[in-house]
Amino acid sequence: MSIRARLARIVAVIGVLAGLAAGTVGALELTQQEPTAAPPATAVFAEGAPAPVVPAAPTPPVRVALPTRLEVPAIGVDEKLSGRGLKADGSLDTPDFGDASWYRPGPRPGEPGGAVVVAHVHGPDGPDVFWDLAKLQRGDLIRIHRTDTVATFVVDSVDDVPKENLPYDRIWPDTDAPLLRLITCGGKRLPQGGYPDNTVVYAHLDSTRTVS
Repeated sequence: MSIRARLARIVAVIGVLAGLAAGTVGALELTQQEPTAAPPATAVFAEGAPAPVVPAAPTPPVRVALPTRLEVPAIGVDEKLSGRGLKADGSLDTPDFGDASWYRPGPRPGEPGGAVVVAHVHGPDGPDVFWDLAKLQRGDLIRIHRTDTVATFVVDSVDDVPKENLPYDRIWPDTDAPLLRLITCGGKRLPQGGYPDNTVVYAHLDSTRTVS
């Protein structure tokens, strides 16, 4: 089974909350939309239903070292990275405010396929890590520091999309190329709090250098 096909099984039970604050909710929904085949019964659930059983994550053919830090010079981001998995209800165990996290069940940044890094756009004290994410432009650099190397990615495009239309095929394409996606909430902040859209940054691996 391809990496994308296996990831699609995981997407069916993921809900990433990348813009959550006290009284200010912006939810990044990564739930599968209109699947071509019926997902497992445990992957479709409603409020009050039993927690889903999360399928095993794919094992990439090539493993890279664990990511430890994220740098996005164009918007002044320099944050530690932690790996986050899923909660019992199938939603992402989101990073704390002021932190950034990579999605541990998927590829690590630099492995084949789409690696995902998330952070909050807004928190209780105002703008958060990915506040300026939508300002990135084609050609901007993103550096992922790992325990033994630094991987440099180049931004290809930045999209702002309604949460119900999150482009799963672009986030997790069926490819062996090492890709990176930075995701947070986007659009104009709603009067009642929260955000209607998601900002998604698409980038590809440009180079890797060894850390002495």
